[in-house]
Amino acid sequence: MPVSRRMTWSAAALAVVLAATGCTGGGEDPSTSDADAVIRIGIAEPQHMIPSNATESAGAQVLAALYTPLVRFDENKKPFEVAAESIESADNILWTVKLKGGYTFHNGEAVTADSYINAWNHAAYGPNGNGGAYFFGQIEGYDDLQSTDPDGEGPQKGPDPKTRKLTGLKKVDDLTFTIALSGSFAEFESVLGYHVFAPLPNAAWASDGVLKEGFEDAPIGNGPFKMKGSWQHDSRIEVERYDAHPGPKPKVGGVVFQIYQQLTADYADLTAGNNDVTRQVPTEALSSAAADLGDRFKKSPLSSFQFLAFPTFQPEFAKAEVRKAISMAIDRDELVKTVFKDSQTSARSFVSPLLAGARPDTCGEACQFDPAKAKAAYQAAGGPARLQISYNGDGGHKEWIEATCNQISNNLGVDCTSTPETRFADLLTKVGAKTPVGMFRMAWSMDYPSMQNYLGPLYTTEGSSNYYGFSNAEFDRLVKEGERAPNQEEAIKKYQEAEQILAREMPVIPLRFGQNNFGHSTRVSNVEMDPFGQVDLLKIEVTG
Repeated sequence: MPVSRRMTWSAAALAVVLAATGCTGGGEDPSTSDADAVIRIGIAEPQHMIPSNATESAGAQVLAALYTPLVRFDENKKPFEVAAESIESADNILWTVKLKGGYTFHNGEAVTADSYINAWNHAAYGPNGNGGAYFFGQIEGYDDLQSTDPDGEGPQKGPDPKTRKLTGLKKVDDLTFTIALSGSFAEFESVLGYHVFAPLPNAAWASDGVLKEGFEDAPIGNGPFKMKGSWQHDSRIEVERYDAHPGPKPKVGGVVFQIYQQLTADYADLTAGNNDVTRQVPTEALSSAAADLGDRFKKSPLSSFQFLAFPTFQPEFAKAEVRKAISMAIDRDELVKTVFKDSQTSARSFVSPLLAGARPDTCGEACQFDPAKAKAAYQAAGGPARLQISYNGDGGHKEWIEATCNQISNNLGVDCTSTPETRFADLLTKVGAKTPVGMFRMAWSMDYPSMQNYLGPLYTTEGSSNYYGFSNAEFDRLVKEGERAPNQEEAIKKYQEAEQILAREMPVIPLRFGQNNFGHSTRVSNVEMDPFGQVDLLKIEVTG
């Protein structure tokens, strides 16, 4: 999921009670791990905490603590079973999931086939407005759970759908259920690794398919950590180890996910000793991070794709020629060098290079810096005299957004302004409602390792994160054909054809492929971040 993805702000550390977060002083034997210690990790304010509705990275980090997925991925990005005992299909259409016994929710309820079936029916039911509903669209009967909205304001505004339950989900026994897809999808097991497919307990429901009020503030999961108290919005979320979890045990007693409005404050708390992990070192600190942290400044592969999106439904951005000209006016390499200190790489394609099938330079001339040709093309296409770039202020984007705006202004001869939204959640709400915000900054990290995950959710007509209104029937067809292909090799051929349409239409401007640039305190060790942009909460431990 989706990612998705700032302003100047005081760098003074936020006041915290060190005992409450487990951030004690030094002097302990570094060879001894304190399995009951509590660590602190900085995040932004999540948009949601229901698994099927949480499609941004901050919520995903917390959900990684609270829920155990059916599958995870090995170093070759192949799925392996975790909460599932087995996931099998003879035809890539009918899938049988057998669950491991012994898993319980944090309230003691057993995790059963019904836990998944009930959660997935709720996720797919259109009027519930779940951001991750799109990912259930492969399951038979999904269309009957959607309502028609003649006003174009979202499925929840239309008449009631035909049913509330997916016909493709069938319970076999308490630990076994089947999933019938509407067509073949060879990579479906990988899709099941995404947290939107998490189970929910009976305690989540007020009635059949209706969530209890307040459940989102204190979700009950099946993961290695459980909630401690409730979500303190714009402040913190605390979790503690769930000792009844049958899988691998965490090496810490709990985590405080401290919510920051700016990455600079997160990083300031880290350098002051009041934070244990900063998941993203702000761009302002990249030059000094090695000196500040020494070998505690870490880098690792990340699947992130940073881009600028166009509201293609607005007249001023309706022409592909306008969109391409703006792209040609941006010097990606200069931004990577001067702002990001070569900690990221320029993007001239639409799929992370970490994935099978990814190719460099697929967007061709439109991603090559050529200010003279860009200005001529922009004027010929009748591009607007004023441009705006909106971005979230809680992600360290201020410097590069302003630099990008300056390049556009200078190279196109237009007035470009940058406009921050306080939180990423606020920006997503606005662009989801088609509120005019001009161009807007977005990012994506893979939910599961497939080209389909970069194409379907972001650009198909019904894509869950298609905030730009892009719609192309040929593109939709090619993605669907890729999904129906008998194997990954054949699927990749179709996905690559679909990517060529993005290069032709440019609904977004590829800018950068990222890497994890993170830091940690002296009191924690074995700190790793995965290609999904998440801290591995089963490896981190307190030794300092």
